[in-house]
Amino acid sequence: MKTTKTYKPCDLVIYGALGDLSKRKLLISLYRLEKAGLLEADTRIIGVDRHAHDNAGFIEIAHKSLQAFLNDDIDTEVWQRMAARLAYLKIDLTQPEQYQQLYTVTDAKTRVMVNYFAVTPFLFKNICQGLDQSGILNGDARMVMEKPIGHDLKSSQEINDEVAKTFTEDQVFRIDHYLGKETVLNLLALRFANSIFTTNWNHNTIDHVQITVGEDIGIEGRWEYFDKTGQLRDMVQNHLLQILTFIAMEPPVNLEAESIHNEKIKVLKALRPITFNNVAEKTVRGQYTAGYLKGQAVPGYLEEDGADTQSTTESFVAIRADIDNWRWAGVPFYLRTGKRMGYKRTEIVINFKQLPHNIFSDSFPDLPPNKLIIHLQPNEGMEVEILNKVPGIDEHIKLQQTKLDLSFFETFTQNRIFGGYEKLMLEALRGNPTLFISRAEIEQAWTWVDSIQDAWRHTNEKPKPYPSGSWGPVASVALLARDGRAWEE
Repeated sequence: MKTTKTYKPCDLVIYGALGDLSKRKLLISLYRLEKAGLLEADTRIIGVDRHAHDNAGFIEIAHKSLQAFLNDDIDTEVWQRMAARLAYLKIDLTQPEQYQQLYTVTDAKTRVMVNYFAVTPFLFKNICQGLDQSGILNGDARMVMEKPIGHDLKSSQEINDEVAKTFTEDQVFRIDHYLGKETVLNLLALRFANSIFTTNWNHNTIDHVQITVGEDIGIEGRWEYFDKTGQLRDMVQNHLLQILTFIAMEPPVNLEAESIHNEKIKVLKALRPITFNNVAEKTVRGQYTAGYLKGQAVPGYLEEDGADTQSTTESFVAIRADIDNWRWAGVPFYLRTGKRMGYKRTEIVINFKQLPHNIFSDSFPDLPPNKLIIHLQPNEGMEVEILNKVPGIDEHIKLQQTKLDLSFFETFTQNRIFGGYEKLMLEALRGNPTLFISRAEIEQAWTWVDSIQDAWRHTNEKPKPYPSGSWGPVASVALLARDGRAWEE
């Protein structure tokens, strides 16, 4: 059902509209927003790319994208409504004079111009200059920026400096699609709307936290890009650190963007630096080798098409992160992410401390700690592991581990679970910056990650091999074993 609150319609201009991101994610998300009745009636969708097409050609490309990637039947009526919004312009993004064409399809008097940069970052400067020189922007205009925003702190600052010449900070919406996931957003409700967790969310009751983002895919034809990036920059710097900040931040004053950003930045600043002095004890790098996944033989990282057989780029990272503040003193956060893992899996495990005394030792000699398991994908939901009495009239009380299970799909049957891109695109169109990342967050995250990257270069140690279909190198098990802990499997 369409929301009762009205928002100003937009001219959504997608630069790189014929690219993979647009066809796989953006157009699919816009269709789903259209189906849900969440796009304002006069909102337009303008595709911009360097290839020669007219409106009809772009509409046909968009329809083929839905057929390929929607994973659902296309509703003819919904598609017709969306198709009526579509327009296309052939613009060479490096030629500033060509941006004048945008005047033919946009209307600043009645619609807000939202510029979605779905292109490689080296074109950001060109787009900003073209928009600036065309004079088409006004104070209401916005831009949406995709990761990666640089490959280190210096390059990130250079990109943000170029963007800042054209757009003010409150006009810039930096996307991390994990922040649109229901289970990540639910961390706010879980932590700050439930006293059972609010009062027990600190070093007094929590032993440690695990964050796992496992991908079952390999490089998928992105060798040149990925080999220059690696898993640390590709996943830890953004996705995992953003999840960590939601888990660890102090209660914000309210749900406004500034309040939430401020608390997240405090967490990032409190991360204990990892340098060449402690990198060997705090991190593990891995690189997948040939193996089996879902019963199929798959090649190793160095055997992929176009691979440099001497590459030392990591496809797996495990890190022990420590947050030096009062709330999390002594509570390690274990981060783990890799490609060609056993299966696709993103989850958070909050491990609570064991009880100091066991009165059930006759039937259960070692009481395991309670766990809160938050599934981000593939099946959104939460589980709480507790001990429960087994029904019966035996002499001794027998205990058994049980789970209180909340599946979002089973519980909220009347509410569709939207994807991350759908939520974030809608918020960008509505001008709500809460779920986007501030420049200060990006730069603080890069500061921490750069220190790890520099330490790896200093030690010059090659990543440890792990077979495809496993959960990383044996050394990642030892990372926790040294602390008397183990990964949740």
